[in-house]
Amino acid sequence: MVRAGAILLVLVIAMAGGCGRVRSRDSPATGSASGGAAGESAGPGTHSYSTAFPNKENPIREGAIWVGGSNGGRRWWAGHLRYGGRLWGDVQTTPGFAFGVDEPTEFGDPTAILAGAWGPAQTVTAKVRIVRTPLGRCCHEVELRMRVTIADANITGYEAYCSVMPDHPYCHIARWNGPNGSYWNFETTSPAIYLTDGDVIRATATGTNPTVITLYRNGKPIVEARDSGAAGGGFGAYGPWAEGNPGIGFYDNADSHWGDFGFSSFSATDGGGG
Repeated sequence: MVRAGAILLVLVIAMAGGCGRVRSRDSPATGSASGGAAGESAGPGTHSYSTAFPNKENPIREGAIWVGGSNGGRRWWAGHLRYGGRLWGDVQTTPGFAFGVDEPTEFGDPTAILAGAWGPAQTVTAKVRIVRTPLGRCCHEVELRMRVTIADANITGYEAYCSVMPDHPYCHIARWNGPNGSYWNFETTSPAIYLTDGDVIRATATGTNPTVITLYRNGKPIVEARDSGAAGGGFGAYGPWAEGNPGIGFYDNADSHWGDFGFSSFSATDGGGG
């Protein structure tokens, strides 16, 4: 979730060494690639799911496998009645493509996580699809989610994300603290990288305190973060999050051209819950 504007750019550089989101501021579901989305167990105590997004759905469901971000924003409050009180958006699909629906609040990234009970040692992988390269004003991002929990007016968890804009390159790892707009980019370094069509990104979540989040591009680690529950990003102490579900998300505060970028495939495993 990167925010545009001169003031926000200064805040971003101060907090993460480049662009990136900044306050204006992570019964088992199983799956396989058969038919785009089906069921399979990766081994004893291990749960997995993979999909090539075979259906046209808004929001994504794939047989109730997915839970949307709008489930975390059912509270009606002033200024957002036109969105039905939603705080976060959902993810939609057309065959072979997953992308955002809308962004009902400034930090209300379209979000979808897998349902069911997942172990904490999570690995999430997705292939980037760029229909038209976003240019101009920041920002457009693709996001991998780990240990995410969605509740009324509350989303917690971890997000590893990258820009898909050549003129605004960055990657970050964020902790979602719960309240809408409360998050912290907590990696130690932020690489000047943007993703292109066909790139494969993978993120892992391991450990409890600290929780270690690592983001990979095309098999190479590019950024890491460690969460011990410290305060950061202008917010108090939260986490570390030791449970929750894997998923995906997107961000576009510049033009809402959601169909320009997204994912063409997705997979997740909990590695046996270690």
